[in-house]
Amino acid sequence: MRILVTGANGQLGHDVMNELLLRGHDAIASGSSPAYRGPADGSPVTSAPFVKLDVTDPGDVAAVLSQIRPEALIHCSAWTAVDAAEDAENRDKVYALNVLGPRNLAEACASLGCRMMQISTDYVFSGDGVEPWKPEQEAYQPINYYGETKLMGEKAVRSAVDKYFIVRTAWVFGFAGNNFVKTMLRLGETHDHLRVVNDQIGTPTYTYDLARLLADMIVTDKYGVYHATNEGGYISWYDFAQEIFRQAAAMGHEEYAPSRLAVEPVSTAEYGLSKAARPFNSRLDRSKLPEQGFEPLPDWRDALCRYLLEYYKER
Repeated sequence: MRILVTGANGQLGHDVMNELLLRGHDAIASGSSPAYRGPADGSPVTSAPFVKLDVTDPGDVAAVLSQIRPEALIHCSAWTAVDAAEDAENRDKVYALNVLGPRNLAEACASLGCRMMQISTDYVFSGDGVEPWKPEQEAYQPINYYGETKLMGEKAVRSAVDKYFIVRTAWVFGFAGNNFVKTMLRLGETHDHLRVVNDQIGTPTYTYDLARLLADMIVTDKYGVYHATNEGGYISWYDFAQEIFRQAAAMGHEEYAPSRLAVEPVSTAEYGLSKAARPFNSRLDRSKLPEQGFEPLPDWRDALCRYLLEYYKER
């Protein structure tokens, strides 16, 4: 299948491109840069066709898609700096990337008869309660501007194109960019005491595993809204940090051993610092995946182990 991937320089787009190429698809990378500028790791995406694409420009989107004529598009690019999205000087950029971008792509896909996959987030919900959010429920009420724009982007896709997938995910970590795992490892090297929030609950998602699911999904006609994270139950950021340090120490990195590094659980209120409100409940109900015949992602602990093995291999 001929598939165009946006955001190929980022964590998820990088892994999606590699998965599609390994499966033999005619995958084309795109981004705002003139050429690929993601990790120079020698993986297939680094030598794949790359096209500069400004998703916020409807003329550019129409021209590029008309030239490439993809059968499917996986939209991985977005504004994801949640706190910076609250700044007045960034709001137009956030809106352009998270709302106008999906709308432009969806309209172009509709005109070409191309299926579209939009990557979204648990931030479209209020974060209240303790029940996992189901894909089809519509009690959204996002609590920050990032969530508002991602929800508007979802609605733009639904209204413009019939053949759509919307895949919401959470707590993403991969190699092409910053994430919680890298931050914890970096801070753990230079600190002997860390404070980590323990009242925000969700499940981590390894981009390598998510990319495999998206590659499975895009070749089907099982359109609709899905939730996808790794399996393994719901945890706090504190739980995640503890497991990161436990596994890293077990791999021989003694700087993360509990005898040297103390990790203190704190509430969101005690932690402070965040400019944007964060959801307390990021639990996503993933049951639709097996119901539709898709294989669930592996346990997040297994995903973390594989990630750390690759992380230390490169260092």
